[in-house]
Amino acid sequence: MQQLQMPLSNLQQEILKLYSQNIPEEDLLHIKKYLANYFMEKAINGADEIWETRGYTNDTMNSWLNEDKADYGK
Repeated sequence: MQQLQMPLSNLQQEILKLYSQNIPEEDLLHIKKYLANYFMEKAINGADEIWETRGYTNDTMNSWLNEDKADYGK
């Protein structure tokens, strides 16, 4: 069976450079937290942009949260 060879992304290449060094466990934990926070902030900012573009409000969210409850009453 033949496997497809996909080129490494720029992120994968940078991470491999880190793996080639002996980094203390404490530093790895900091890197993992940094990456998690970076992608969390990116996701939040993207969601905020969509939220503002579509004009969603807290009432919109409350309506979505209560949709299932309204269905049970039928």
